[in-house]
Amino acid sequence: MDPQPVVMDCDPGHDDFLAILLAQHFTDLRGITTVAGNASIDDTTRNACIAAEMCGFRGPVVRGSSGPLVGEPRFADDIHGTSGLAGPTLPPVTRSADPGDGSSFLLDVCRTDTWVVATGPLTNVALAIRRDPGFASRIAGISIMGGSTSFGNKSPAAEFNIWSDPEAASIVFTSGADIRMLGLNVTHTVLVDGRFVKCVNGLESRSAKFVAELLQEFLNAHNRVYKQGNVAPLHDPCAVLAVSHPGLFEFVPSHVDIELAGTFTRGMTVVDQRGMRNAAATNAKVAMRADGPHCMELLFETVSTL
Repeated sequence: MDPQPVVMDCDPGHDDFLAILLAQHFTDLRGITTVAGNASIDDTTRNACIAAEMCGFRGPVVRGSSGPLVGEPRFADDIHGTSGLAGPTLPPVTRSADPGDGSSFLLDVCRTDTWVVATGPLTNVALAIRRDPGFASRIAGISIMGGSTSFGNKSPAAEFNIWSDPEAASIVFTSGADIRMLGLNVTHTVLVDGRFVKCVNGLESRSAKFVAELLQEFLNAHNRVYKQGNVAPLHDPCAVLAVSHPGLFEFVPSHVDIELAGTFTRGMTVVDQRGMRNAAATNAKVAMRADGPHCMELLFETVSTL
């Protein structure tokens, strides 16, 4: 079977960086758009260019939105550092972003066979839908790392990507697109630990050593912030693998609403799991389980080819 055409919409970020490597290895990667989220738009765009260089992706990298639809951008420097890729010394960037803007690129490039893999705030995707509501039904679908059926990480109820731009998320989830949602309830079962970092560090290439340093700092940051033991969830690779290897996940058709006004719950993905006959129509396939070990095997395979 031919690899699935994909456009990555991302905010690298340690785990977005790994998601780009996976997309280049397992999909037909048609382009990368960036958005502010884990770090500023300048930093996420530079980081996407570094990832593209490392994995040999020569297609377009296009700068997207510098902030959410409402309010100011807020970054995740407690996990990713001010650069977005804390840990290793970042290499010189020998390529720059291509002309254009993220939402225009999505509208111009995505076709009926193309999946948008969105691993950051959904601002670029929402802007594309605002400009052309038919966009949502004209593409294969949108695989989203975001939300949760249970706990949050930026707040007790909200996951960071949705929390960063809930208005954009609401536009996307009500657009009619074929959505696969990979939330914290699943990504917290796809875990990197010290043993995995040691295995990656044992690979010969300079790029693998760089990835090992990224992963080690990601582990260190999670240990500083969360009480989870010496492990860290690899959120964003799940959204790529949900397109390239969907059999690794169990999805349940569900209705998802985005909380926009709650004092304690703004940015929450409210997933209706009641099983009621008169429930609102489903608007997403929500991942409930993942084969975490197999996901990590595919990541190791990817890094081994660098």
